[in-house]
Amino acid sequence: MRFGVLGPVTVWTDTGQVVTIPGLKVRALLADLLAHEGRVVSADRLIDDLWGDGPPANPAAALQVRVSQLRRALEEAEPGGKNLVVSRAPGYALRTGPDAVDAARFARLVRESEPAEALALWRGTAYADFADLAFLQPVIARLEEARLAAVEEHAEARLAAGEPVDVAELVAAHPLRERLRAVHMRALYRAGRQSEALAGYGELRERLAAELGLDPSPELAELHTRILRQDPALSGRAGRPATNVPTAVGELIGRGEAVAEVRALLETGRLVTLTGSGGVGKTSLALEVARQVAGTHPDGVWLVELAPYDRHTPSLAEAVLVALDIREDSAGVLPRLVGALRDRRMLLVLDNCEHVVDQAAELTEALLRSAPGLRILATSREPLNVAGEALWSVPALELPEGSELLTVAKADAVRLFMARATASARGFTLDARNAEAVAQLCRRLDGIPLALELAATRVRALGIQELVARLDDRFRLLAGFQRGAPARQQTLTAMIDWSWTLLTDSERVVLRRLAVHADGCTLEAAETVCAEAGVDVLDVLAQLVDRSLVAVVDGPSGVRYRLLESVAAYCLHRLDDAGEHARVRQAHVGYYTALAVQAESYLRGPEQVRWMRRLDAEAANLRAALDAAPAADALRLVNALAWYWFLRGRLGEGLRSLESALAVEPDGFTADRARARAWHVGFALLLGQDVDWKPALDLAEPGERARAELFVGLCTTDLSSAQALVDSALATFSETGDRWGVAVVLSRHARDAFARRDLEALERDGGESAKVFRELGDHWGQLQATEWLAGLAEIRGDYERATALFTEGLRMAEELGLWPEAARRLSWLGWIAMNTGDYERAMEQCGQALRLATGQGYREGQIFAEMGYGYAAHRAGLLELAETHIGHLLDGVPRDGEPPLFLPSALAELGFVHRSRGDAEGARELFLEAFAAARKVGDPRTTAFTVEGLAAVSAPEESARLLGLAAEARRAHRTPASRWEEDEVRRITVEAVDALGEEAFAAACAHGRALTFDDVA
Repeated sequence: MRFGVLGPVTVWTDTGQVVTIPGLKVRALLADLLAHEGRVVSADRLIDDLWGDGPPANPAAALQVRVSQLRRALEEAEPGGKNLVVSRAPGYALRTGPDAVDAARFARLVRESEPAEALALWRGTAYADFADLAFLQPVIARLEEARLAAVEEHAEARLAAGEPVDVAELVAAHPLRERLRAVHMRALYRAGRQSEALAGYGELRERLAAELGLDPSPELAELHTRILRQDPALSGRAGRPATNVPTAVGELIGRGEAVAEVRALLETGRLVTLTGSGGVGKTSLALEVARQVAGTHPDGVWLVELAPYDRHTPSLAEAVLVALDIREDSAGVLPRLVGALRDRRMLLVLDNCEHVVDQAAELTEALLRSAPGLRILATSREPLNVAGEALWSVPALELPEGSELLTVAKADAVRLFMARATASARGFTLDARNAEAVAQLCRRLDGIPLALELAATRVRALGIQELVARLDDRFRLLAGFQRGAPARQQTLTAMIDWSWTLLTDSERVVLRRLAVHADGCTLEAAETVCAEAGVDVLDVLAQLVDRSLVAVVDGPSGVRYRLLESVAAYCLHRLDDAGEHARVRQAHVGYYTALAVQAESYLRGPEQVRWMRRLDAEAANLRAALDAAPAADALRLVNALAWYWFLRGRLGEGLRSLESALAVEPDGFTADRARARAWHVGFALLLGQDVDWKPALDLAEPGERARAELFVGLCTTDLSSAQALVDSALATFSETGDRWGVAVVLSRHARDAFARRDLEALERDGGESAKVFRELGDHWGQLQATEWLAGLAEIRGDYERATALFTEGLRMAEELGLWPEAARRLSWLGWIAMNTGDYERAMEQCGQALRLATGQGYREGQIFAEMGYGYAAHRAGLLELAETHIGHLLDGVPRDGEPPLFLPSALAELGFVHRSRGDAEGARELFLEAFAAARKVGDPRTTAFTVEGLAAVSAPEESARLLGLAAEARRAHRTPASRWEEDEVRRITVEAVDALGEEAFAAACAHGRALTFDDVA
């Protein structure tokens, strides 16, 4: 029987039928007993609650009648129901099961962090039909407070998971609840309504002061400051998934308590390491924990698989960059990673640390020290031995005690074995006849999950009794095997070995050859590398999947076949025993070299996205192939992969791989070696190394030399050398008909023309480049060309065309996974929204871009996005917010020497902020500094903007002259003002006309049109 108080007081039978409780006093009695949650309520208290100041003539008898009526109603509804109402001195109590009352179930679900399920129990106001009774008021208030707390918790969890949250009505009903207000502020901020979030804080601050004489809590004040700062941790990044943790394909059996304990450790500590022997389920447990805590980490949970890396990897930071899809730059992999994670609140799952334990410890220590919002969950057969590490040893599954059917069935090891066995052998069930055999098998396998799963696949062929008999024979045979290894590891190895003996010759051939693959392979790769006369590899693979020796994984690039770590290690030994290791390894090298060469031809055309994803999936195999490749194959491999590494931003891996290939003693100086040298100097330049690149361009074939010149020209920071290199390459491309090469050079010319505001050259070169790239189907190339064409449209005020081009560019950047490019286009879209007067949308898009750029550690993108955000805030009238962000841009920027490109614009914008605050003198100083910087940069558009700023703080006649000068400069350079700039100029003009009169203003303005920037004092 179940009872409900979270709404009208209601009783249901176990089958769900509503029980009628007759009489108002009887229902009130039930409500009173339920409110005391199983505790005894004295008769005097019950009488007082039910009748108050007007008790009946014989109160005790009247109460006894109501108790009898309640018992009768419960008994009639369900046999034994009367026994729930018990008589205990000095009164009565209602004894129910732990989950029989919805209020108790609600409290349990809240404790278990299941607020959504808890809130679903509410049917209205608690004790709704007795809400006016005085004795229930404290209980109702307590339950209502608990409900609101659950609402807040649920809203926080939804917000953390990136889901929409609307608590506006609750905030209006409970305006002084700070936790609810914080949720509302975060939700508004996440939706791009920053001004409303800040206004909500202001309203709360005023109400607290007026009604309670208090200030907002330090936590809420800090949130207010973070919103002003636009803290990236307040919102997820745009256009990106929040996790790469795979979705669970089934229940994780027997690990409920383990998950809860590990979650608790992660709540109190920042590093938890799951230890245990192979096959015990460390990875499965870690992934389940990661899935369950995803909602509490605003920047997601991310799996970093370390199995493909070895002790020769310079830094495991590279593995994390790949997992998070962060591009490398000249800062180096670890500094880049630290910069990207510094302000993030996320969980990293470092899986399989044991073979790189020293490097994993070094990486973990560096990240935890630099990123206070980061938590790490590691799996390893040994501790990392890092300060603050909490160790949790993963136990084997619970074993059955005895052989009695019910006892055996409850054991976790049996539950897992039966789940897998029944999936393989339909009709197999656990019963009294086989319970002892199943229990014996689970105990013999020490409750190790992998061993249990391997054994379960043999039930269909052998039956449980024969399986146990053969297993014991095998274990006796292997009693001395791995004598020094831990007992559980010996058990697992013996189980894999026994599974091996049951395979056919064809199955053994395919399985041992599969082991040379790193991180799995496609069917095509398996059929090539594992090929054997008379063997149907596809058919054998299906059989090995049925035996749980091979796992099928469906990833972004298609289906892959993987061996579990313990099985792969065993099979590599078997490959050596068969004398096949060298031959199969070279087959692996040959296949993946051919794959890379094939992919190279597609990386500059319409199949670019598909092949980039394919190479992403094969990254570990390509590394393994390079390690084993002879000199000629190694050079072919790195030359084929170099453009892929460049597109993906894997600069360190590219440089290291090229160095490795070039280090092999050559048979002679080949064309492949010459190409690799050119790629090598380009990657070195991208990583900030000072190298002599001229000898690397000595290639015999003109087309290859031009490609090398182009790549080095793209990579060097020496502008004059870069220009000479790409121009030389262009001449050769034009002669040889290399349309792709021509298009890349023209896109670089368009970029340079944009920087110097040569709009005719920009339109000519950018347009031709975009046309060729569209015909070739190269999305990366289209991104390069259309960015500058869209910038041209923005300069000319054609915002519709600019928006269309940047939106299409954003789509392509997201499709390619080029997140810095995506951040830049989001910023551009924000700027266009700002220039068209949509300041809220501008702040939303620039805010998304800022979070995305920050997540990538992309400094240039952060500057561009924060400029847009700060400028839009200023133009929306949010002066404090604007000053915070523009000031942040200027922090640490040297004001002497060659100014960075953004400096003149930022100074001018800050000048207008000061003018809006009434600080004319401070504004004038900023405008003069901005003017000088703009002249050094050579940007006529920004120079005109700074002159208009000076006009705003000058005497009327000087103001008119400066306005005339700026207007003529904009006309001559074809750089019209934005809508906001036009409005500012109009306001300045009105002020000058009012002071001078129209005739004098026109004369001064005409005088100014004849001046140049050199005439500005």
